[in-house]
Amino acid sequence: MTERVFSPVIIVGGGPAGSSCAWALRRRGIDSLILDKARFPRTKLCAGWITPEVVADLEMDIGAYPHRFLTFEVTRVHLYGLRLNMRAPQHSIRRFEFDHWLLERSGAQVLNHEARRIERRDGRFVIDDRFECEYLVGAGGTACPVYRGLFREVNPRARTLQAVALEQELPCEWRDGDCHLWFFHKGLPGYSWYVPKADGYLNLGVGAMAARLKDRGDDIRPHWDRFEARLRGRGLIDGGLELAPQGYAYYLRDGVQRLRLDKAFVIGDAAGLATRDMAEGIGPAVRSGLLAAE
Repeated sequence: MTERVFSPVIIVGGGPAGSSCAWALRRRGIDSLILDKARFPRTKLCAGWITPEVVADLEMDIGAYPHRFLTFEVTRVHLYGLRLNMRAPQHSIRRFEFDHWLLERSGAQVLNHEARRIERRDGRFVIDDRFECEYLVGAGGTACPVYRGLFREVNPRARTLQAVALEQELPCEWRDGDCHLWFFHKGLPGYSWYVPKADGYLNLGVGAMAARLKDRGDDIRPHWDRFEARLRGRGLIDGGLELAPQGYAYYLRDGVQRLRLDKAFVIGDAAGLATRDMAEGIGPAVRSGLLAAE
């Protein structure tokens, strides 16, 4: 039988939560191994909006960041026909670049592997009978196997707090450098967004609470169609531009009971930590990764 690969800490998932945890561990002189089913850089559906708090938590030197980074001074909020201007600097990145940069900066060993089976043997965790560790961190997003195998019963997810989104990121010579958010348009139980990115990229999306849509026999697709028509009508995108959004789902925060069970941890979207106000997940992922390392 092939000898198992041992690491003091194994982190399942190399996104912002997992890479932040590995980075913080490395600074404390602790080695970790990251397992991820994807090969980085990889596509990740996400608006790519990061707050100044994320920049501070990651100790980012914006001037030295080697990829697309855009700061918008004004976020324009559209609510029931009113427009409110939030004058607080926010930032946008491309997750394709940002996540890969974080992973490389972590200094951790990274192996391409889809973790499936988590077992506890003789005080250690064994993954698929191939990897072994003393400490285990689940950072694999909504479908994280560490959450499924160890935390699902103690941290059941609330059906009412599942968010569903349709989104597309595309090369586009955008005409408006401000971020726009439309809340509750035409009965949408959520909001839609227009997030410009540096060097000619744009992220468009519609997000809503899945249970509220289902309970009233609604679907998110018609809301995307109305959003697209609104963008074209306002001249925010070209009339001939073809859009083909993709969908994903995740959970918002709901009185999470346990993020640690002995020497196992669950962080980021695996724990369902996205904020209740804006359904923002990058900040909580980073902060939870740093706290787990600590």
